[in-house]
Amino acid sequence: MSGPLEEELLRGSRVPPAGRWIAWLFAIASVFICAVAVRMTQIEMQTSQRQAHYLSELGSEIGFSVGDGPSASIPQASAGPYDARLGYALLPSFEERLLARGFAVTAQARGSAAMLSMADRGLFVPYDEKDRAGLTLLDSRGNPLFSAASPGLVYDSFEFIPPVIVNALLFIEDRSLLDDSLPNRNPAIDWGRFGRALFDQGRRVVDRHAPQPGGSTLATQIEKFRHSSGGRTASPPEKLRQIASASVRAYLEGPQTMPARRQLVVRYLNSVPLAARPGIGEINGLPDGMAAWYGRDFDEYNRILNAPVSAEMLDAQALAFKQALSLMIAQRAPSRVLRPGSPELERRTDSYLRLLGANGIIAPALRDTALAVPLELNPAPHRRAAVSFVARKGVTALRSNLLAILGVPSLYDLDRLDLSVTATLDDPVQRAVSERLASAATRYGAADAGLFGYHMLRPHDDPSKISYSFTLMERKGGTNLVRVQTDSINEPFDISRSGRLNLGSTAKMRTVITYLQVVAALHARYGAMSAAQLRSVTPDRQDALTRWALDYLSNTTDRSLPAMLDAAVARKYSASAGETFYTGGGAQAFSNFEATDNSRVLTVESAFQHSVNLVFVRLMRDIVHYEMVGVAGPSSDWLDDPAVRHAYLTRFADAESRVYMSRFYTRYRPRTADEALALLLRDVRNSPPKLAAVLRSVAPDEPQAGFDARMRAALRGSPSASITDQDLAKLYVNYSVDKFNLNDRGYIASVHPLELWTVNYLRSHPLATLNDVQEASRDARVTAYSWLFKTRYHATQDRRIKRMVELQAYAEIAKSWRALGYPFASVTPSYAAAIGASGDRPEALAQLIGIVENGGQGLATQRISTLEFAKHTPFETRFTQVSAPAKPLLAPEIATVVQRLLRDVVEGGTAKRLADGMASLDGRALDVSGKTGTGDRRLNVYARGRRLIESRKVNRTATFVFVIGERFFGTLTAYVREPYAAHYDFTSALAVQLLKSLGPALQPLLADGRAIEATSEAKPEIR
Repeated sequence: MSGPLEEELLRGSRVPPAGRWIAWLFAIASVFICAVAVRMTQIEMQTSQRQAHYLSELGSEIGFSVGDGPSASIPQASAGPYDARLGYALLPSFEERLLARGFAVTAQARGSAAMLSMADRGLFVPYDEKDRAGLTLLDSRGNPLFSAASPGLVYDSFEFIPPVIVNALLFIEDRSLLDDSLPNRNPAIDWGRFGRALFDQGRRVVDRHAPQPGGSTLATQIEKFRHSSGGRTASPPEKLRQIASASVRAYLEGPQTMPARRQLVVRYLNSVPLAARPGIGEINGLPDGMAAWYGRDFDEYNRILNAPVSAEMLDAQALAFKQALSLMIAQRAPSRVLRPGSPELERRTDSYLRLLGANGIIAPALRDTALAVPLELNPAPHRRAAVSFVARKGVTALRSNLLAILGVPSLYDLDRLDLSVTATLDDPVQRAVSERLASAATRYGAADAGLFGYHMLRPHDDPSKISYSFTLMERKGGTNLVRVQTDSINEPFDISRSGRLNLGSTAKMRTVITYLQVVAALHARYGAMSAAQLRSVTPDRQDALTRWALDYLSNTTDRSLPAMLDAAVARKYSASAGETFYTGGGAQAFSNFEATDNSRVLTVESAFQHSVNLVFVRLMRDIVHYEMVGVAGPSSDWLDDPAVRHAYLTRFADAESRVYMSRFYTRYRPRTADEALALLLRDVRNSPPKLAAVLRSVAPDEPQAGFDARMRAALRGSPSASITDQDLAKLYVNYSVDKFNLNDRGYIASVHPLELWTVNYLRSHPLATLNDVQEASRDARVTAYSWLFKTRYHATQDRRIKRMVELQAYAEIAKSWRALGYPFASVTPSYAAAIGASGDRPEALAQLIGIVENGGQGLATQRISTLEFAKHTPFETRFTQVSAPAKPLLAPEIATVVQRLLRDVVEGGTAKRLADGMASLDGRALDVSGKTGTGDRRLNVYARGRRLIESRKVNRTATFVFVIGERFFGTLTAYVREPYAAHYDFTSALAVQLLKSLGPALQPLLADGRAIEATSEAKPEIR
């Protein structure tokens, strides 16, 4: 049974004395524990001892190492401004692009388990970050080629910062940061400011207009600037992320945080964002800010501020300090306050000057003098001194190549990546070559190089107007390495890789290769046939190459491909210049460089050696006729079949009419209706019927009065100026659009009918695009070419049909050339393509001769050996170019024949100046072979009826594409442009002689190659 005590307890009416003591003791203990906890929390908030112990132990486990090959434990960088600018956030996309372009990851960082855990939990990757980084380019020997660092100026250590700047910054941002009585303090959080920030956030829930001062320390601000999206704190969780990340980072080196806290001052001053300026870009850090916004020299203002305050220095110190202080204040809203003429920056800076003075941070004299000094932002930002385009041409090519490889939008973004690139260039040799090319533009230098003489420079020629381009590649390790690429043009234009230059007879190398490819194809088709089978083949009457192949195979005992190729280059052609060639859409005549060749009949081999034009014009004609049969069948198929004829004529009419429409649209689209009509009438003869036909075609709805006014204006000053009103009325009626069709009106006016149609259409459709005009003119274009389909124009039709088939043939030739590196989508559809009219690029020619010298195997061209991203960071990744398998692009038998032809050019042809080879450092000569070319690009102006009324030389080139020894090849081009081109008549002899003079500059590189060759030759055979 329950006793009285138990009942009282159950009722809770009273507590026995013993129970009360227990309750009192429990209450006292609770209060004591709470007091102890509060005190411990207070001590921890002040000293951070427990944080220091825990986080420093964690920090000891955070790290990374770099190992060979790809890493499975590389952390992912955040998407903040710092990580984006340096490229850390973009590394996965860079890796994808580089792997697709023949690079391999040869080394990469491995993050520790603790580091990866921090990143997985949402913290920013903790490591000792760089304040400054950028693109560095090195040559193949490790010599620096180019360096760009962002920020441009930084404080290297805490000791270099003027104390007055440190004290002002701490007063503004984090007053207890460097309190040395708290060695373990966590700099990521200031509990007083943090509590105030929480209170203010609570107030804003009730009153959204309440002030919102920040609770950030320098440590968390740096995390925000660098790693938060957009450099902003978007939410409370993001603020906690910043605090946690900064806390872990502060204890990476141990529990004592004073070194880390001092480094925070350095890091903040080096990275605080200070808006952007045109011509400079984004500005980060106080040193760059002082240079960009005030034009201050880094060393000068630091020397001034580090000096003791004195009367002599006071004015200079006040100005420098006020400028620096203004930038510390401006970081809260840099884009708003850093504007010339903005009063807000001055007002805020003066306010802080008074506070700093009142709190003893700066001396009163410094405060008062600074208050009297006006702030004036530099209106014109400092710009870097101009650098010669010649000096940076190779570097510009490398940076452009990197843009394409990495997919970076601009050179500005590329230069700010934390990236070191090793190029294949040999900088000492490149500099030596560049100096000699520049010297060749002086009279003394040209004479020293031996450039005055027969077929080169005449005594009165000015060498300074001639520019030179040089490219040298080395075949090594299964790739073609670009060792030297430079020119002497002090502008962005790159002769070697830009434009479309007429490089003259170097095109004969492409032509002879195409010719030998045709012969090889004929050998494959007919080489195994018996004599009887060969006799049964009936080639087209135009196909001279197939006829020759059949004849050769029928009468030879050696049907091997090498023998047939040798026989092919022994075929003979006339070099006569007396024939007119129907090519390129009209009749053309060609000449040889040496008139003595006109009466000769030469083999292809001899014509190649001595660069005889007419032989190659006729050879190209044979190639074109062969391809015409290949693409369209025998000529009887497309000349005798009515359906096929009609199809070709329709295609021709559509193609040519579109060309005319494009030309007329370009001429009249930018003009008003009246301006277009006036431009059209300017070329119409002052004949009333012709003018009436134009006016009634272009403006058919214009009333009689308007027609009369235009007619009288057009006839003013002519014999018909006194035309009567009655005559004008008759003309208005007689030349109405319903009286004549479009072709007849064009015939009457002596104006292309489609030109009349275009001007009329644009009057009512002024905003029409070219595509609109092409579609709307379909019927008019059919009408304009209806005459072509009439049977009485049979001969004209044949010429048009042949032209269409010929264009198809040239498309096949272009396909063959492009497969061997020709840089353009099409070739000029003329036999003149064989002698340079189609244009080329020196670098493309170098690649072609490299294919030939490599036995027909195509190798990748390499400018970059390695790329090293984010060195000494957890994102470090090293990429190395991997040699791609060689591509068989040319039959080795063809390559062997062409190699022989190239040797002939040097041994006894147009490049015989180099017959003795290039001297090397050991005194032995390296054999040279190659092909020369002299090109003139002319601009011809024709009147109606194709009458030539002006011809001027736009540029002149002299090129030598060469092979030196067994490893090196390239091109050298001399180039002179309008208006100077007309004053020179140099030939490719100039390029050959200049290459010969470059021998001493090239010797270090050639000697290295010679040593490798010698080592390779001496290597014992392994069985």
